[in-house]
Amino acid sequence: MSNIRDYMKAKEKRQSESPKINYKERIRGHKLTVFYRAALVLLLTGGILLAFYVQWRDRIYAESAITASAAISTSQGALVKNLGGNILHYSKDGISCTNPKGVAVWNQTYEMQNPMVAVCQDVAAVGDYNGSIIYVMNAEGKLGEINTNLPIRFFDVAANGVVVTVLDDGEITWIELYSALGEQIAYNSTTMNESGYPVSVSISPNGKLVGVSYLYVDSGEMQTTVAFYNYGPVGRNAGNYMSFYNYRDTVVPHLQFMNNDTAFGISDDRIVFFSGSEKPLFINTSLLDEKVLSVYNNEDYVGLVFRNTSGETMYRLDVYDKKGGLVTSKIFDFDYTEIIFERDRFIIYNDLNCMICTISGTEKFNGMLSKTTALIIPTESINRYISVTADSIDSLELR
Repeated sequence: MSNIRDYMKAKEKRQSESPKINYKERIRGHKLTVFYRAALVLLLTGGILLAFYVQWRDRIYAESAITASAAISTSQGALVKNLGGNILHYSKDGISCTNPKGVAVWNQTYEMQNPMVAVCQDVAAVGDYNGSIIYVMNAEGKLGEINTNLPIRFFDVAANGVVVTVLDDGEITWIELYSALGEQIAYNSTTMNESGYPVSVSISPNGKLVGVSYLYVDSGEMQTTVAFYNYGPVGRNAGNYMSFYNYRDTVVPHLQFMNNDTAFGISDDRIVFFSGSEKPLFINTSLLDEKVLSVYNNEDYVGLVFRNTSGETMYRLDVYDKKGGLVTSKIFDFDYTEIIFERDRFIIYNDLNCMICTISGTEKFNGMLSKTTALIIPTESINRYISVTADSIDSLELR
């Protein structure tokens, strides 16, 4: 009898607990269903986005079209440069800035026989070869004016408006540093018998480091010294002179800072790279057995143009990263006006032809432009550009 009562009690207990157990299992099953559905939606969304990205990344554009245009007026013989996305026109009579919509921002008149322009980001400096005045301006207007009191041979400008100049004083050559307002920051003199003659000078974008390539003759042999100076707090404590490198039987006519801690030099037989935000040191070199026709760079890449000796096309572009490694070689078959490096792509163009490639060399566009073009300015989008012609500023879209 007791067994029957125990059995009935156990049965009643199981019946009373079973709804609770079923209820918990249903909640657990519902949560799993929601999780699996959410995971499936995320996977599908990720797959769709990946497909769109791959399609965008691998898309090849067949033509360019003008989507908007603004009329401009330029003086005959004026040259044009990109000033941080704005358009800089300059000639013997003056320099002016226009925004991408064709609106004139500012104008500076002068009289120069051979105007030279240096640009760093959205700051520009213009001065006359053999003159003594340098105007410094940004996209908003004139920042200042420098009077060197000596004939200018060449100069470079930093993004903060600091200008380094090479000035002729007979047997002495002066390398002088000025603020945008014309205040002298530092100076150094050299003669051919001492350090040699400076053939190239460059300043880092922050205005702190200066690189100079000196040419001199030692025992009848031509030599080059590449020297670096630091005009920041660290450099002042060290006497400014930070490092130097000698190259025998060669000239380094092109020395250039890529960014605040990387510079490169080009000679007739090599490209050399230096790195260091306080004391630039040698990091890499590549020997060159062909004549360099042109040099282009941005903060991350350097491009050297050679005559293509294989005969298949006219030219070859070799692209190096800022560590001195060869990234890609690209052949092309038209005379070029300029080559632009912009983030992960480069643009080769002349007045009517244009080739746009990824930094690895994959062609995104290779075709004709709609109008005779003097300047191309990249935008954030890989298929949208600003085109500057003799009488208009056009918005280009690749399709």
